[in-house]
Parts: sequence; structure tokens; C-alpha cells
Amino acid sequence: MSNAAVPDRDLVHFVEVQGLTKPGVKARWQELAGGVSSDIWKVDLGDRTICVKRALPQLKVAAVWDAPVSRNAYEWAWMQFVSEHCPANVPAPIAQDVEAGLFAMAYLEPEDHPVWKQQLLAGEVDVGLAAAVGKVLGAIHAESAWRIDLAKRFDTIENFYALRLEPYLVATAARYPEVSAALLALVAQTAGTTHALVHGDVSPKNILAGPRGPVLLDAECAWYGDPAFDLAFCLNHLVLKAVVVPSRSAEFARSFMALMRSYLDQVGWEPAHEVQRRAAKLLPGLLLARIDGKSPVEYITDEQEKDRVRGFAVGLIKDPSQELSDICRRWF
Repeated sequence: MSNAAVPDRDLVHFVEVQGLTKPGVKARWQELAGGVSSDIWKVDLGDRTICVKRALPQLKVAAVWDAPVSRNAYEWAWMQFVSEHCPANVPAPIAQDVEAGLFAMAYLEPEDHPVWKQQLLAGEVDVGLAAAVGKVLGAIHAESAWRIDLAKRFDTIENFYALRLEPYLVATAARYPEVSAALLALVAQTAGTTHALVHGDVSPKNILAGPRGPVLLDAECAWYGDPAFDLAFCLNHLVLKAVVVPSRSAEFARSFMALMRSYLDQVGWEPAHEVQRRAAKLLPGLLLARIDGKSPVEYITDEQEKDRVRGFAVGLIKDPSQELSDICRRWF
């Protein structure tokens, strides 16, 4: 966290106009670190603490990565939907300014809501938490499946392409001619599948281990599309984090299977094996993307480890598996 930064006038004005401050009480602002796509602030209002988030037009990564700020409004809409159906699994939405690309939500104390990524990298691999993540994710997809109103509200394929498909799969295809056609076909398949409301960034860095279950954050990529993307995206992170905590490989493998099974148990909008088949094709593409795409994971730095991931991913892209359990067995 940074205490030195000062919020600009737009942020202060938002809090005042929304009536979130009390007369005579000076709001105390603290910038939160960790995000690459937004300004995020903790705001102490005296009687309560909130979090204010504003989307950035240029993401804070090494590669050039522009993204539409309209994603802030879709994240807000995603939070509203989830707060209706799974209120324990999302911060409570408080206020929004769609034109300024701003919203306020409840602030969750880190002492009670540790970040799942930090736990995993520290070797704290809770299989039960992984199962709970799969259950919540499946429930969100099940509640939103085949909803024409949501399909219209989250018709955001341009955002999703800019934030996910292009920087991950398209950019990686340009670096790997031998699997380029397969990766671009994966892009077309994913973009053309519209079954449920997708979060788009179900990563352990965006999941808090809350006292009432996992809390999902940062739905900037929200899109009415292929739910298999969310499943593959999260499982991908369990594979990658096992690389740097090899002593917990058995627990990572069990977490992979627990998350997958609890998710598939919720699938009723289409045959579960179809979701699994698409996720199994997506997973190796995402593995390769997190090594050589526009947003590589920062915690795998050893070239031998990177090559291990590359070889495994390229092999699966060339010869796809139909089952996630097969990928889990072969990796672990």
C-alpha cells in the first residue's frame, strides 16, 4: 500500500456527490497496490470504510495494452448480478458514476479476507477452498445461463477480446507459428460461444478467502460468453503455482480436481462434458499465454521451469485432451 499518493479531484468529487461522506468528517484516502488495470483506493469515511475503483485506459504492464474504460461499468453490473444471487461471494456494490468510470464497493479487511494467491504461493493449499471456488463459479454460471436480458446487457465481446483473447491467445499465436492455427481457432470458438455470464479473470489474485467463503473481485472482463473460459482460467493458475511450490504438488492436484468436480456438479445449462471439453482445449493455450503472452506470470522466472510449461502446453495444443482430469494426471 502507498500512503503518499493523493487522490485527484474526480475521485474526491465522486465520493462527495454520491453522499458517502458526512458533514465535518474528512475522508482519509489510501491507494491500494497490486492492480495493473485500475486505480484502487481505500477510503476511511469515519463510520465505515469503502473501496473506490477507476479503470485505466492503459494497463500497467510491459507490453502496450490499451483497454476500454467502459469495462468499469460492466464490472459494476457483474457485481450487482452476483450480489443478488451469491451475496457472500462478492463485495457489496455501493455507488457508481458510469461516465467517470468509477464505482464504490465495500472494503473487506485483509486480516479476515486473505488473498488466495498469497496463500497458495506460501504453500497454504486448502483443497476445501478450491472446491468452494468451483461451486460458486458454477452457481454464477448456472444462474445466468441462457438469459437473453443478460446476453444483451453484457454484449461485451470487444472488451473481452481486448482484455483476454488478444493479449493471451492471439499474441501467443504470433510467437508460436507451429500452433498458431490451433490458438486462433480457439479464439474463434470462445468468441462464438454465448451461454452464461463470464467473469473473465478468475485468478487466485482476485479471490479472497473470506469467513463465509470465497469472494470474487475484479470482473472487468465480464462478458456473456463461454463459461468454460472461467473454469480453464482458474485451473490454469493452480497448475502454474504448483511450479513454484513443488513440495505441495499433491495438494495442488487435489485442489485442481476438487475445483473441477464442484464446478461440473453445477452444470445444467448444457452437457457437462461439453464444458469440460472446451475448458480442456483452452487450458494449454492459457498456460502458454501466461509464459509468453502479454501478461506473463511474475513468479515463474527460471527458464527451465518456463520451458517445462511451454513443452507441456504446446504438446497439448497439438494433441488436445478431452478431459481436464487427464491434463491434471499428466501434469502432476
